[in-house]
Amino acid sequence: MTETANARKIAFATFVRRALDEARATRAWSGTEVSRRTGVSRQTINRWVRGDWASDPEAERVVAFCEGLGLSPATAFAALGWERTTSPHSAPTPPPMDPDVEALLRRLVDPDVSDAEKFHIRETIRYLAYRPTLPVDVRKRGKQAG
Repeated sequence: MTETANARKIAFATFVRRALDEARATRAWSGTEVSRRTGVSRQTINRWVRGDWASDPEAERVVAFCEGLGLSPATAFAALGWERTTSPHSAPTPPPMDPDVEALLRRLVDPDVSDAEKFHIRETIRYLAYRPTLPVDVRKRGKQAG
């Protein structure tokens, strides 16, 4: 293996590792959840982290991984040494983040916040994120009664 190929593997592995660490820290996503949200298998992600691939990763998988995590594929492409600077399917601009959500994310990465409080924040977010939504007509009835 050439020095350049090895350096590219290390750079891409570092990119993937950081993306996974951030997903765990800010979103409390497990490896399984990252795989589910990106559509890239855990085995593939693990190979990328180890730099254990004989040929370059497929561009579509790299794009799916990045878009699933809200990252720019251009950063991944740069780590791989690809000339390509835009993804084949450019990601839509995400909506502006709610200030309260930003505050929670900052608390989750703040080293001065206790693990117990971070756990409570994550559990509350999980509850809210995955609870069933009420049908529209039920929500309207609640507003009319008030």
